[in-house]
Amino acid sequence: MNFIKKYKSISVQARAAIWFSACSILQKGISFIVVPFFTRILTTEQYGTYSLYLSWLQILTIITSLYLYYGVFTNGMNKYDTDRDRYISSMQGLTLTITAIVFIIFFATQNAWSDILGLAPHLIFLMFVEMAVTPALSFWSGRQRFEYKYRKLVIVTLCKSIVNPVLGLIMVSLAEDKATARILSVVIVEVCFCGVIMIYQFLKGKCWIDKKYWKFALGMAIPLLPHYLSGMILNKGDQIMISKMVSTSAVAFYSVAYNIGMLVQIFTNAISNSFTPWIYQRIKADKYEKIPETINFLMLLVAAISLGLMLLSPELVLLFGSSGYASAAYVIPPVAASVFFIFLYNILATPQFYFEKTSFLMVSSILAAVVNLGLNYIFIKQYGYVAAGYTTLVCYVLYSIGHAIISRKVMKEFIPGKILFDYKCVVGLSVFVIFAGIGCNFLFDYKIVRYGLLVIFGVVAFAKRDLLMSNIIGLKKK
Repeated sequence: MNFIKKYKSISVQARAAIWFSACSILQKGISFIVVPFFTRILTTEQYGTYSLYLSWLQILTIITSLYLYYGVFTNGMNKYDTDRDRYISSMQGLTLTITAIVFIIFFATQNAWSDILGLAPHLIFLMFVEMAVTPALSFWSGRQRFEYKYRKLVIVTLCKSIVNPVLGLIMVSLAEDKATARILSVVIVEVCFCGVIMIYQFLKGKCWIDKKYWKFALGMAIPLLPHYLSGMILNKGDQIMISKMVSTSAVAFYSVAYNIGMLVQIFTNAISNSFTPWIYQRIKADKYEKIPETINFLMLLVAAISLGLMLLSPELVLLFGSSGYASAAYVIPPVAASVFFIFLYNILATPQFYFEKTSFLMVSSILAAVVNLGLNYIFIKQYGYVAAGYTTLVCYVLYSIGHAIISRKVMKEFIPGKILFDYKCVVGLSVFVIFAGIGCNFLFDYKIVRYGLLVIFGVVAFAKRDLLMSNIIGLKKK
């Protein structure tokens, strides 16, 4: 009863934040839970084809949608707050128009596209169907978040997250071409959910083209396109290059390991959601004394979670994959270490965002993507798909170093003499995580050592549980 009273007493914004976070975690949780089923039903080649499809889908969606449902959309919701229905309808019209243009190019040169993407033409056709409808749900979800209407969004998101794998398992079990069946099941679910929402928003807005809205959206989105593409290539380029240089089966191995390594992001995203507003408030109030200490604690927490995942790599691969995926365990440590540096560079970039000095973001994204492609070309050819995990780690380390240098300059300009980061701790933990990402590979055959280390970490965490909880909760109170 006390919990219910406290829940009802908090603001609608806080309630929305709680539900959006819970929904996101549940959505990711469901997607991870069903992975073991698909890796056992599909062959490694079939699962690799599905993973390759998802990689290209995420890259090409940036071109066909221009990611209009991200920062551009939020600005538009603010700017055109009295005409949101028409604005959203015209954004749908714009994304559909771009998708249609790209599809015409594909239709005229589909054999060339098939060679480049490494996918059969019918799979690329399904990809275009998916790219045509999914922006509608993203626009609708963005509006629900913007207006704190969390109930409908939570229901739709969870229903879609459940229906997708259930239909997929049914279709894959019955089909001979299981890769196509899995992809087709995803497209069917997207069309059913997103298509209905698209029609609903067109009926409300009654607009396909609005020159004012299109000009505004294109003017903001096109300059950001290199940044978005570079970031996605850094995330998904590994799998595409592995498919070209090794095999489709190797894509399956890498994809399973990469997704396991990225499990740490569930925790880092939750931490970031609390940390970002907290540090903004501290900077605004000119209260810097607690910031370095808190950042050190959060880095230590993320490093510990990453290390725990590294030590359990062989068992996690058996759980999410099967014995046939055993070699993929060697990818998890560098990927888990990469998540630490993703978390780190987001923290280090805070001064750039706070003081609106973000020009380095685009340059750094492009450089990181180029370096990643170059390293992949050299090392995947020599050492196979496992090398991609380490090239990713190298790029995120360089990315973090770049953000540390730029943020230091920003702080000298805007808050001279103030300390946000304990650089000794940053460097120390970073070196530890890098060596852990390499060293854990040599412990895979020694279960007693790995389990012993996990028990020690568990005992220390339990002994320090009050300190742990007070620091985490403190971010929300301070």
